[in-house]
Amino acid sequence: MNDAFKALADPTRRTILQLLKEKSMSAGEVAEHFQISKPSISHHLNILKQAGLVLDERQGQNIIYTLHTTVVADVIGWMFSIAHSDTPAQKNVNHIKDTEGSE
Repeated sequence: MNDAFKALADPTRRTILQLLKEKSMSAGEVAEHFQISKPSISHHLNILKQAGLVLDERQGQNIIYTLHTTVVADVIGWMFSIAHSDTPAQKNVNHIKDTEGSE
Protein backbone atom coordinates (compact mmCIF):
# COMPACT_ATOMS: atom_id res chain seq x y z
CA MET A 1 0.00 0.00 0.00
CA ASN A 2 3.00 2.31 0.50
CA ASP A 3 3.65 2.28 -3.24
CA ALA A 4 0.05 3.33 -3.86
CA PHE A 5 0.39 6.32 -1.55
CA LYS A 6 3.70 7.33 -3.15
CA ALA A 7 2.08 7.09 -6.57
CA LEU A 8 -0.90 9.14 -5.44
CA ALA A 9 1.36 11.89 -4.09
CA ASP A 10 1.97 13.22 -7.60
CA PRO A 11 -0.73 15.45 -9.16
CA THR A 12 0.00 14.23 -12.69
CA ARG A 13 -0.58 10.64 -11.64
CA ARG A 14 -3.80 11.58 -9.86
CA THR A 15 -5.00 13.24 -13.07
CA ILE A 16 -4.08 10.14 -15.06
CA LEU A 17 -6.22 8.06 -12.70
CA GLN A 18 -9.10 10.48 -13.24
CA LEU A 19 -8.74 10.02 -17.01
CA LEU A 20 -8.58 6.24 -16.73
CA LYS A 21 -11.68 6.30 -14.55
CA GLU A 22 -13.56 7.47 -17.64
CA LYS A 23 -12.08 4.95 -20.09
CA SER A 24 -9.07 2.76 -20.79
CA MET A 25 -6.38 4.48 -22.87
CA SER A 26 -3.00 4.00 -24.48
CA ALA A 27 -0.05 6.05 -23.25
CA GLY A 28 -0.40 8.25 -26.34
CA GLU A 29 -4.05 8.96 -25.58
CA VAL A 30 -3.17 9.84 -22.00
CA ALA A 31 -0.34 12.10 -23.21
CA GLU A 32 -2.79 14.14 -25.32
CA HIS A 33 -4.19 15.56 -22.08
CA PHE A 34 -0.84 16.90 -20.81
CA GLN A 35 1.87 19.36 -21.78
CA ILE A 36 4.65 16.91 -20.88
CA SER A 37 6.60 14.43 -23.00
CA LYS A 38 5.31 10.97 -23.87
CA PRO A 39 8.29 9.35 -22.09
CA SER A 40 7.28 11.23 -18.92
CA ILE A 41 3.71 9.94 -19.27
CA SER A 42 5.05 6.41 -19.73
CA HIS A 43 7.14 6.84 -16.58
CA HIS A 44 4.07 7.97 -14.61
CA LEU A 45 2.03 5.05 -15.98
CA ASN A 46 4.78 2.64 -14.97
CA ILE A 47 4.77 3.98 -11.40
CA LEU A 48 0.99 3.60 -11.28
CA LYS A 49 1.32 0.07 -12.64
CA GLN A 50 4.01 -0.87 -10.10
CA ALA A 51 1.74 0.45 -7.34
CA GLY A 52 -1.07 -1.76 -8.62
CA LEU A 53 -3.31 1.21 -9.41
CA VAL A 54 -3.48 0.51 -13.14
CA LEU A 55 -3.42 -2.62 -15.26
CA ASP A 56 -1.94 -2.86 -18.73
CA GLU A 57 -2.85 -5.09 -21.65
CA ARG A 58 -1.20 -5.30 -25.04
CA GLN A 59 -3.61 -4.79 -27.92
CA GLY A 60 -1.71 -5.04 -31.18
CA GLN A 61 1.07 -2.46 -31.09
CA ASN A 62 -0.48 -0.52 -28.20
CA ILE A 63 -0.52 -1.08 -24.48
CA ILE A 64 -3.88 -0.13 -23.03
CA TYR A 65 -4.01 1.09 -19.44
CA THR A 66 -7.04 0.55 -17.22
CA LEU A 67 -7.83 1.74 -13.71
CA HIS A 68 -7.45 -1.19 -11.28
CA THR A 69 -10.54 -0.44 -9.23
CA THR A 70 -9.96 -3.24 -6.72
CA VAL A 71 -6.70 -1.73 -5.46
CA VAL A 72 -8.12 1.80 -5.53
CA ALA A 73 -11.09 0.57 -3.48
CA ASP A 74 -8.72 -1.10 -1.00
CA VAL A 75 -6.77 2.16 -0.53
CA ILE A 76 -9.97 4.16 -0.09
CA GLY A 77 -11.35 1.57 2.33
CA TRP A 78 -8.20 1.71 4.43
CA MET A 79 -8.27 5.52 4.52
CA PHE A 80 -11.96 5.45 5.43
CA SER A 81 -11.30 3.03 8.29
CA ILE A 82 -8.62 5.34 9.67
CA ALA A 83 -10.77 8.45 9.27
CA HIS A 84 -13.70 6.82 11.04
CA SER A 85 -11.82 4.93 13.71
CA ASP A 86 -12.98 5.06 17.29
CA THR A 87 -9.54 5.56 18.82
CA PRO A 88 -8.98 7.74 21.91
CA ALA A 89 -7.33 10.36 19.69
CA GLN A 90 -10.34 10.43 17.36
CA LYS A 91 -12.72 10.68 20.32
CA ASN A 92 -10.70 13.69 21.52
CA VAL A 93 -10.93 15.34 18.09
CA ASN A 94 -14.67 14.69 17.99
CA HIS A 95 -15.07 16.14 21.49
CA ILE A 96 -13.19 19.30 20.49
CA LYS A 97 -15.35 19.67 17.37
CA ASP A 98 -18.51 19.20 19.43
CA THR A 99 -17.33 21.72 22.02
CA GLU A 100 -16.44 24.32 19.38
CA GLY A 101 -19.77 23.82 17.67
CA SER A 102 -21.74 24.48 20.85
CA GLU A 103 -20.11 27.84 21.56
